[in-house]
Amino acid sequence: MTEPSSESAERDPESVSRFVEHFAAQLVEAGMPRMPSRVFGALLASDAGTLTSAELGEQLKISPAAVSGAVRYLAQVHLVSREREPGSRRERYRVHSDQWYEALTNREAIIKRWEEALREGVASLGADTPAGRRLGETLDFFEFVEKEVVEVMERWRVYRDEKYGR
Repeated sequence: MTEPSSESAERDPESVSRFVEHFAAQLVEAGMPRMPSRVFGALLASDAGTLTSAELGEQLKISPAAVSGAVRYLAQVHLVSREREPGSRRERYRVHSDQWYEALTNREAIIKRWEEALREGVASLGADTPAGRRLGETLDFFEFVEKEVVEVMERWRVYRDEKYGR
């Protein structure tokens, strides 16, 4: 099943491909693996926000195994979800409008684990040692960022609701 033909009639597939590859390159530069970056870009560029494995493979010229690995990674970091097509065994992969929020929320849990490890490190190494002070400053940084992210996300929700009527 392909996407509605209005998408291909309205946009040049080569322009879409250039966007996907350019955006993927930016994600790779930020540390995301290349194949998940390309798959994520393709899903973002899709009007429906969903594509099947076959559609992703065809569009990106990659194997089903490459699609599977990329989607597994993206699902783990909460950037895409899997959905079954009604009456079919075929899955569709979807990006949501709140994917960035979900990804940041997931990162908050990771940061909390890092904070706990840093607290243990400060206690183990001694708060007055050079290493303990360095770990303490790192801990303070993560606690600061965590607080700021919570406040930013609250402001984002208000802004989003006003702008997009949610």
